[in-house]
Amino acid sequence: MASRPSPRDLRASDADRERVLTMLGEAAADGRLTLDEHSQRAELAYSARTLGDLAELTTDLAAPSGQPIQLDNHRAVTGLFRRESREGHWVVPDRLVASAICGEVTLDLRQALLQSSRIVVMATVVLGTLRLIVPEEVAVEITSSGPLGRASGGSGTGAGLARSVPASRPEQPVVEVRAFSVGGRVKVIRPRRPRWPRSRLRRPRQQVQP
Repeated sequence: MASRPSPRDLRASDADRERVLTMLGEAAADGRLTLDEHSQRAELAYSARTLGDLAELTTDLAAPSGQPIQLDNHRAVTGLFRRESREGHWVVPDRLVASAICGEVTLDLRQALLQSSRIVVMATVVLGTLRLIVPEEVAVEITSSGPLGRASGGSGTGAGLARSVPASRPEQPVVEVRAFSVGGRVKVIRPRRPRWPRSRLRRPRQQVQP
């Protein structure tokens, strides 16, 4: 089997470059970068070919959680008596370990880059909550073991009965959650998209004839 490329070696898209350029512009505006530094890094961003090339341009401008390109995903996500999350534009490996022990772990995949069409989340939930926020086009399969485990899923707040939703198309991405739960909960959240933009029509006021 051919080995998968590391997240750093994945090809960068125009949207990835724009995210980095936005942070570079903000850093130049507030004085963190000189104009010369901004010019040099912007040129490197335009010519970057991989996510690793882009990530190196902003490492000294923000904390890891605030980086426009987040590649540090090889470690387990652990919420031990606290809240831990992965969100924004982060690379999701094909296997991810998540543990919520008397705490809460949130995996937000709405802007994430899935490294594989099938992602396996090995979850341990003990008196805690694993929140999985997924877009509509991603299917979710949940298998749970352990006493007193609960799972919920739905739209908006995530309330309702939990069911696995298998892929309806061969090419549809799937997140498989293999959870061991003791008094914990796996919560799948699918934010609702507005069917149409909200707009308010103002009727012109009728002028009263004197």
